[in-house]
Amino acid sequence: MKNKFIKSTIILIIGGFFTKILGMLIRIFMTRIIGTYGIGLYSLISPTFILLNTIAQFGLPSALNILIAKEKTSSKRLVITACFISLFIDTIIFIILFIFGKSIAINLLKESRCTLGIISIAFVLPFMSISNMLRSYFFGKMRMYPHVITNVLEDIVRLVVIILFLPYFLKMGIKYAIAYIMLTNVLSELTSIIIFIFLLPNFKIKKNELKPDKKIFKDLFSICIPTTGSRLIGSIGYFLEPIILTFVLLSVGYSNKFIVTEYGIINGYVMPLILLPSFFTTALSNALIPIVSKNYEKKNYTIVSKKIKQAIFYSLLIGIPATIVFLGFPSIPLKFIYNTNLGINYIKFLAPICLLHYIQSPISSSLQAMGKAKLSLKGTFYGVIIRTILLFTLSYFHIGIWGLILATGTNIIFVTLYDYYNLKKELKN
Repeated sequence: MKNKFIKSTIILIIGGFFTKILGMLIRIFMTRIIGTYGIGLYSLISPTFILLNTIAQFGLPSALNILIAKEKTSSKRLVITACFISLFIDTIIFIILFIFGKSIAINLLKESRCTLGIISIAFVLPFMSISNMLRSYFFGKMRMYPHVITNVLEDIVRLVVIILFLPYFLKMGIKYAIAYIMLTNVLSELTSIIIFIFLLPNFKIKKNELKPDKKIFKDLFSICIPTTGSRLIGSIGYFLEPIILTFVLLSVGYSNKFIVTEYGIINGYVMPLILLPSFFTTALSNALIPIVSKNYEKKNYTIVSKKIKQAIFYSLLIGIPATIVFLGFPSIPLKFIYNTNLGINYIKFLAPICLLHYIQSPISSSLQAMGKAKLSLKGTFYGVIIRTILLFTLSYFHIGIWGLILATGTNIIFVTLYDYYNLKKELKN
């Protein structure tokens, strides 16, 4: 079990490293083609995309990962059922976006050029849903190679189509360029789906496997509902972020151009840079879930505690050197990656706080694997409330985008410490 955990983690880390490099290249080309303002517009859409994606997947990938690892139910039937549920939700979202997409852009985001981008989300979600359900099957079986292969190929496909065709769509107008960037996800996710299907063992589906099974529904929902609750609350908070920020800053006299540009700096340069080490913590978390789930079920609490401590230690091992670089030499990675010096002060402020963010992922994943997702849900809920109140209040103090920075930092500190406290408490019991 120990060797399998280490092997899975190493595979995911190597894959995550290459994916992160490709993701950086995608971001570099996007930034240099559509500029800071274009990145700002894309950043306004991103919270809506994340919220709808959270709703569409309904926590089913995490539920699949845990249930497949326990090996108590047919893995094939679990995946098929999860796909049907998710695609049903996707259909509802598809209809809603076509009816209200323009209203969301104009009335909530205060930016009509985001309309096409928001509507484009409707086409992306079904592909993302199927891809993530299949991905979770391999996670549950602790087969990490398919995940790594598809992630790398996804980004290669997306990078190529952005380099080749984004300039053409930009000539048509920035709104078409933003919509095109969103739609590139269709090609990348489709690539993953094809590879996953090819790697699936005994993919033939029998008629009886398509019949609804109450027990499978019950097992899935018992895990995905609390898991979704936590992610949904976080996504709602993120969704409200640009809406509240735009509303308050416009009302106190800031221009729409200032808001979009500064928001683009934070979401286009600052956050992607200081969250670079998260590829490592995400890999650890994904490898940790089936191990913790299986051993907690068997009441092997010593092993569970040991694996979690290892994950936190390794996260800090990567996070601390990264934090030192971001604090002491923020201009070097900014200039090297994005060819800009914008956002240096934001990075210096958030870098030490994000050290806690690096360990947040393995901690919250462990709570979910232990069947304690409700505790993580509470932490996320309280954190979002604190963050939203601070964002709304501080933005009135004429400090520009710093209200968002302060609210984000406070949220990271609170949620991480809250989840850590609950994890420690559960392991003592």
